[in-house]
Amino acid sequence: MIRPDGVKPHKETRRVYHSPMNTKAFWAAVLIVASVLAEAEAATLTGRVIVIHDGATITVLDATRTQHMIRLAGIDAPEIKQAFGSGSKQNLLDLLDNKSVKVERDKRDQFKRIVGKVRFTPDVCVTAACLEGSDASYEQIAAGCAWHDKQYASAQSPEDRERYAAAENAARAVLRGLWADVNPVPPWEFRKQRRNAR
Repeated sequence: MIRPDGVKPHKETRRVYHSPMNTKAFWAAVLIVASVLAEAEAATLTGRVIVIHDGATITVLDATRTQHMIRLAGIDAPEIKQAFGSGSKQNLLDLLDNKSVKVERDKRDQFKRIVGKVRFTPDVCVTAACLEGSDASYEQIAAGCAWHDKQYASAQSPEDRERYAAAENAARAVLRGLWADVNPVPPWEFRKQRRNAR
């Protein structure tokens, strides 16, 4: 473009020097941010509950139609062949069957199941707190359908540790669920007895 005085403007060119170190640092930063975001995304799984295996294990189907076996964190429920095993499974079925859930992943157990806190919206929800998601592990303990698994309590937040322990104590006090039994056998003892009997 020519100016009104007839002079062509001088075109300035600037050379931008890209140091190999700056480029490497940039891509390293991009990779770090991407991996942190992927890890955060991987730490939460959303989907629909399609199978209730027992009082502490479910299968969730995610948006990509991938099935994930989930072990509810912080609890141990009676085995199916154990006293109150069917009742524990039925309670979890009533809570989660075909519900949308959000699983806050913790780790994988020795059976390669995802261990995590399972959040869901209950059928009847009258508080803002329950709209954020009820904790299935807590609900199982409060209903007297599972033990607070103190062996792994150190992996829980202090708040969850306290809430789960208080829920178990309250269920015991009123003989709710499995606590109605005179001498309920913890599932870890039941499994040990079965192994020793073989």
